[in-house]
Parts: sequence; C-alpha cells; structure tokens
Amino acid sequence: MSQKYILNSADKALSPSQVYLEKISSAALQDLFGTGSSSYNLLLKAEEEQKKSPKQSLCKRPKTSVKCGASFSKRNCTGMATKKLRAVEGGGKPAQTNRVLSGSNSNLPKPARNIAVVGSTMGLTPRTVPQHRKMCIPTSPHTKLPSLHKAAITREVENAKKLCILTAIKPSNVEKEKAKFFKSDFNYNPQFEYSNPISPLVLLRHNNASDRFLTTAVHIMELALQRYGSYEKFEQVTGGNLLTKSRIWHNIKKYMEKEGCMGEVEGISQVKGKYSKQLFYVCSKIVVQVTDDLLSRASMTVVNSRPTLTINTSTAREHWLEGMLRHEIGTHYFRGINNCHQPWSSSVGRKKHNLKPLNPTEEGLASIHSVLFRKDPTLWRAALLYYTVYQASHMSFSQLFQNLGRFVQDPNTRWDYCVRAKRGQTDTAQPGCFSKDQVYLDGILKILRYRDKINFPLLMALGKQVINSVCLMNQVSFEDVDRLKTLAQMENVRIPHFMQDQVRYAEQLTKIMVVNQLTDEELKTII
Repeated sequence: MSQKYILNSADKALSPSQVYLEKISSAALQDLFGTGSSSYNLLLKAEEEQKKSPKQSLCKRPKTSVKCGASFSKRNCTGMATKKLRAVEGGGKPAQTNRVLSGSNSNLPKPARNIAVVGSTMGLTPRTVPQHRKMCIPTSPHTKLPSLHKAAITREVENAKKLCILTAIKPSNVEKEKAKFFKSDFNYNPQFEYSNPISPLVLLRHNNASDRFLTTAVHIMELALQRYGSYEKFEQVTGGNLLTKSRIWHNIKKYMEKEGCMGEVEGISQVKGKYSKQLFYVCSKIVVQVTDDLLSRASMTVVNSRPTLTINTSTAREHWLEGMLRHEIGTHYFRGINNCHQPWSSSVGRKKHNLKPLNPTEEGLASIHSVLFRKDPTLWRAALLYYTVYQASHMSFSQLFQNLGRFVQDPNTRWDYCVRAKRGQTDTAQPGCFSKDQVYLDGILKILRYRDKINFPLLMALGKQVINSVCLMNQVSFEDVDRLKTLAQMENVRIPHFMQDQVRYAEQLTKIMVVNQLTDEELKTII
C-alpha cells in the first residue's frame, strides 16, 4: 500500500540554499553520483580498457556543442519527468517552464532566469560576463545520441551494463561465512564469493594501505576510550538511541526542508526487493531507501536513473543522522549538482584545467560535515577505518578480528569493519585490503591543515567532474580552488544551509581540532 505525504511550502520563506536548477538527465546523474557509497565507484575493467584505447574518450565532444548531461547510453536516454510550474502573471494565461524547482512545489512563482546564491557570499562573485551552460532536457524517450565514434558508444554501453566496483566487491555469501566464523570461535578465515568477480589488476590497485596517519588514528581512538571506556559506550552517549523507520523519515524531511529541496513525498512501505524489507521515499528528485543490508552507514548512488540515498537502519542514531545527511546530501549531492555548471564538467575540461584527483578532498569534506555541530565531534569512525585497512594489509581476517578487539568489543561491529577492509578478497587467510576507506581520515586531516586558507563556499560551488571517461569522479580539490575561481560559473550553484554562516563554520572546525587534540604544529609536520 502506498502513502503520500504532501508538504506545501508556499507560505514559508525559502531556504538560503534553495535555487532553481535546469533539467539534468539521467546520464549526468550517473556521472555525478555513480560513485558508490561515497562518490568513489569505478566501472569494472574500465582501467584496463582505458590502457588499450587511451586516445578514445567517451566524453569527447563533437564539433557541434554537446550539452552537459547528454545521455550516452540507451538505458539512460529517458530523462526524469519535468515538473510543470505555473505562474499567474497579471491575470494572464498561466506560463509554463521546464526548469525544475528544487522544492518541487507547484504553487511557487516562476523562477527568474538567473538567480545567484544568497546568504554568505565569500568568494562567490559571478564572472563579469557570465556564459550560461545549458543542460540537455530530453523530451522524448528516443532522444538522439550525440555523434560520437561508434566504438566509443559501444564501449560506453557495455561499461554501463557492468557493476561498479563497490557493488562488485560485496561478497554474495556474507551471512553464510559469518555463521561459520562465529561458530569457529572467531578462528575461521571466511572464503568469500562474488556474483561478478573483478579483475585482480583492479583489486591490486586498491591494495596499497598507508601508515602515514596511523599514529594519529590510534591517538584519536585512545582519547575516546579514555573518555568513554569503550566504543560501545561512546556510541550510546554520543550517538543516542537507534531510530525507528518512522523517526528516520521524520528527520529526513526536516533536513530536506532546511536545504530547500522538499516537495511532494511518496512513501511505499514493505516493498520486497533485493533485501527482505525496505522503505522507499521520494524527496523532490531524490529517492530515499531504508534498509538494514548495507556495509556503510549510508550511500548516495543512482538507481533506475534517480539519485538514491540509502540509509542503514542498524546504524541510524538520533544524534548522528543529520550528520549523515550533511555528508551525503549537503556535500556529495550538492557538489555533484554544482559541477554540471562548470567548464570542467567533462574529461576534456578536466585535462584542460589540469585538476587534481577526487580524493581525499571529497570524502574528507563530507566526513568533516558528518561530525560538524556534534557535542563531541570525535573522529572515531574515520580513525578506525584508517587503522583497520592498514592492519588488514598485513593480517588474515581472523587476526584482524582479534586485533580490533583493542578498540571494539562487540563482535558484530568488529565483523562489519573486517568485512569492509577485506572485501574483494576470496581467501581472507591472506593479507590484503581494500584501501579506499583510508581516504576519510586522510582528507579530514589535510583540510584541517589548510582550513584557514580554504574558501569553503567556493570549494562547494566548484563541483566535480568525470575523469578519463571512467566512472571515477574527480572533483575540484581544495588545491585547485584559487586558480579556478575566475573561470567558474556561479549562477544557480547550491550552498548547503550549514555553510551559510562562515564564522560559525570556522568555529566548528576549531572545535574538531581541540576535541581530537590535533594541533597546527602536528599537522604541519605530517602534511
């Protein structure tokens, strides 16, 4: 049975971050958010294919201009349905527009053609002569593909059918191996199976753990143990109680209202799909999916051409949920949307402007936003993920499980962290890791190191881009901000509500430093 929730915001003031966006196609969304739980997915084997054909770029534009967000695969040709907005002007006939209102409320007046961000405008001065970058608005399910090389189109279609790496490295027999592991008194090394095994060469590139911030990670966790005695106590005191699904949804709606992207909301309960039970909601153009079968706490992906936020109910706590929404919506989603307006939103533009890699800036910024405004912004999770990956690179699964007992007592929590670090492996008796989880602490420390020099609203506004035709996202790193700000398109960018007050934002960054006993002298030494 379906239930519909209608929020009418016609009588409310708009959020400072609420602006009007042009239509974005499903392919653009794949580029923006086809990056797994944390904007990081890779198409399988794409790296090998890139080596074979390095000169062919799927994102290369033909001589005639290709608009941002053009669809390159038949699967994504159909764009999202355009909301029709009506505005009565002097009693005349209602006017219609194809622009999508972030709040999706049909009672609001017709937007102006150019609306700049309001609120804090540090470094957000528009160009003297702005050049508008329009986005493709498919009006037919048979939208024409751009005139690209036939081989490039074929390869794009083939790659689109393949799973992204974060999906592919999730073992298909987790519960079965968990039962064996617990029955063996934690001495068995799981033998993981995968529905779509990926190339060993791809895994090898993600098996390079670093010890650069290992001492800092251990120090952060030891501080938390001194204050709370155990991780479990830290989780209960700082996170609060686990939320019911109805409370999760209530908090999501409140956050969406703050960001000005709440419209008609439809909830469908007890939909049976891949998992036993799920809840699905639609917030404006964002689908929210609630499940208990997720390795991470949340993920922002594209499902059926819709940006989809998946929330893990087993880790959704009352004091942590808003931080998770700041991470996924306020950071990943907003930066992805902003990227569509920029001249580096294609692989050609990325090469032209010589941008630095996606991480650790993206995940570092999102992870900072996860703990922003907490009473105790201890960086426990980022530190534990960093530590676990390093130890996994030198230990078997069972050895790693025993080692984590130093910081985490609950065997189910330890199991989850071990699976994250060992995912991709078949025989976990061998040392090895999936090193992506180290980018969180890496990015946090680098951003804190340069926090006084970074223009954070501008960093948010400049967005991200696709690199080398692969589904590996490459955003504007904080090192690139100063030299790119004169080239940026600043109309219609989205800045989250929590970044509007830059004085308060800076105070919270300082609080994170103090609580985790990080000093500028220490950061200058290690970075």
